[in-house]
Amino acid sequence: MAAQAARRKRRGIRQTWSDYVFDGSVTLILALSALLVVYPLMYVISSSFSSTSAVMGGRVWLLPVEPSLAAYEAVLQNKQIVTGYINSFIYTALGTLLTLIVTMLAGFCLSRKDFFGRGVFSAMLIFTMLFSGGLIPSYLLMSSLGLLNTVWVMILPGAVSAWFIMLARTYIKSSIPEELFESAGLDGCTVYGMLTHIALPLSGSIMAVIGLYSAVGIWNSYFDAFIYLSDKKMYPLQVVLRNILILNQMDVSVVQDLRDLATRQGMSNLIKYAIIVVSSAPLLVMYPFVQKYFVKGVMVGSLKG
Repeated sequence: MAAQAARRKRRGIRQTWSDYVFDGSVTLILALSALLVVYPLMYVISSSFSSTSAVMGGRVWLLPVEPSLAAYEAVLQNKQIVTGYINSFIYTALGTLLTLIVTMLAGFCLSRKDFFGRGVFSAMLIFTMLFSGGLIPSYLLMSSLGLLNTVWVMILPGAVSAWFIMLARTYIKSSIPEELFESAGLDGCTVYGMLTHIALPLSGSIMAVIGLYSAVGIWNSYFDAFIYLSDKKMYPLQVVLRNILILNQMDVSVVQDLRDLATRQGMSNLIKYAIIVVSSAPLLVMYPFVQKYFVKGVMVGSLKG
């Protein structure tokens, strides 16, 4: 707002009373919105670093009270959480890589005018966005394929996303000039060469968008693991978090070791805050560096030129 007012002043444009009211209203709304988003996050972080007595007594408002790392020590000593972290990283890395491969191959093919049956395949993809097979048929399919309690059951079902393919197709079709492919074809370049030497190098931004959306979705997903996995050693972090937050399942030995610090209930609440911070930390650290790609992903297909 200050920069906008300075530009108006340099251009000789005087702000009226209504302009000041509008700018003040927008600033107030944005400040309240930011407060509604930031304060719960700050409260969770401060509570996770506070003592059990401070949290149970309601003395934590903004900053940590009686700072303590007891909750994080208990979290790091929990083997289920460490295993869940490793599983989530494996599922996210492999799932994102496979999604990018499938998406870019399908998007490139559907963007080519000379691809026979392009309209039919596009209609089939759009149809899957309107209807699904249902939970029970999906479970029976995974069971018949022998994918239950395997790494692939967390990767293969979500590898093909109609929305991601449409994004990739739209980007390649609208952002890469057709003349490049025609020139490459005249020089004897094959379709594979067009993909590897033209389409992929010029599609870095949309690949980043799809990769980020896919990684965030896989990292936060818990329902597929809850349905397809029964082996606790295969659980991702989000399922472990669910068991702790909802079912209140925590390693009893950890609680007994911390019995001298607080009661079981107080430590359980403290650990819940620490679990939320630990599970959200990778995304919170990554988001400021990739925010521009999220914005670009929203704008893909809305403008051409």
